[in-house]
Amino acid sequence: MSRVLPLPARFDAEVPLVIVGAGAAGLCAALAAKEVGADPIVIERDAVPAGSTALSAGLIPAAGTRFQRAKAIDDNAELFAQDIQRKAHGENDAAIVEVVAREAGPMVEWLADAYGLPFDVIDNFTYPGHSALRMHGLPTRSGAELIDRLRSAAEAADVTILTASRVETLFADEQGRMRGIELTRADDGRERIGCDALVLACNGYGGNAALVRELIPDMADALYFGHPGNQGEAVLWGRALGAQLSHLSAYQGHGSVATPHNILITWAVVAEGGFQVNAQGRRFSDETHGYSEQAAQVLRQPGEIAFDVFDARIAGIARQFEDFRAAEKGGALLTADTLDELAARMRVPAEVLVAEYKETEELKARNGTDRFGRAFSDKQLLTPPFHAVKVTGALFHTQGGLVVDGDARVQRQDGSLFANLFAAGGAAAGVSGDTAAGYLSGNGLLTATTLGRLAGRSAARLLRGG
Repeated sequence: MSRVLPLPARFDAEVPLVIVGAGAAGLCAALAAKEVGADPIVIERDAVPAGSTALSAGLIPAAGTRFQRAKAIDDNAELFAQDIQRKAHGENDAAIVEVVAREAGPMVEWLADAYGLPFDVIDNFTYPGHSALRMHGLPTRSGAELIDRLRSAAEAADVTILTASRVETLFADEQGRMRGIELTRADDGRERIGCDALVLACNGYGGNAALVRELIPDMADALYFGHPGNQGEAVLWGRALGAQLSHLSAYQGHGSVATPHNILITWAVVAEGGFQVNAQGRRFSDETHGYSEQAAQVLRQPGEIAFDVFDARIAGIARQFEDFRAAEKGGALLTADTLDELAARMRVPAEVLVAEYKETEELKARNGTDRFGRAFSDKQLLTPPFHAVKVTGALFHTQGGLVVDGDARVQRQDGSLFANLFAAGGAAAGVSGDTAAGYLSGNGLLTATTLGRLAGRSAARLLRGG
């Protein structure tokens, strides 16, 4: 049970800085704190740090980087901030949007320069909602590589990471100053650790069925494709502390998870000219709004499934992603030289699928717009051989949480700041507005890494009296 208690009679150990969670947020916080001169301890519930980061594609959106300039991509933080707010219909705190948009570029270059992460910009397709090519990824295009490299960087920097240790209890004094935590080890042993500053970098509440049903009831019965450790401790601690919480109904969904394989299929298969049909062979939406809100669209279809339909050209683009290659190896891809044959393999009416295909191709030829409002391009024609993947919609992670300022310091309900409590990643309110429709591709890792770095740096400076 997540709880906040008064100070115990004594602590078993005292450290300057505790960071709860060793995902991208927590490890960025630890690296930043170490650089400022603090000696953090990171507490991680898993035996090996992974979390939501490892389940992602590991892509971080950032503007104005040297990686973009090397490919003659014109972009800047102001344009990035506008894209974030446009996708979220202006529901975000503009000041926080400005901070993360400004800090993302320097953060990516910091990880590359200081810790050797070999970032590159994906330049063969644009993610929905982004007006520039700005998704930075590692060679395998996987979150597993990102978390492994961050963990290696933290270990090389002599950051202490206590794994297989779960934090359920925070200790705070009467003024609300964080004084320590209690952790439970895998052998059920308990240890109370005092601290002078605390960073909550644990994730959201997608794995807590009760909180999901309370806060995002539309996804209560959806496939949960996130980390099971996302139990909402930050939300529960925040409620107990009287912290300000925001955007609790926001989440990142995904309308393209191969079923029954449970493997993510990159949205490039749609963004590059593919489309989705339901079990009746019919299209049902403008798929280019974004993969997050598409989750609910797919779940409304018969059997809560759909099919991604695309061609060999698009499959070639998708193969840069490790997940797609795994799906292909696992037999998730249906392939055929004709649409009639593909429909038979999909078990949908061939005449309906062929009609949908012909309509979209005719629209592409004249750069037209369909009945759902999707605009097509003549550069995205589909040609044989064709592919399809049976998919479902899923909940990936939540986007609401503790409200923080530009230094990642947690705010109280009255707008004042906690003296020594910071938050980042899924613990902090993100920049996706109030719904799944506000999620701009990469928002999760954007705030995890930028706010993580800010939280670690701010906490370390507080400890030094800065």
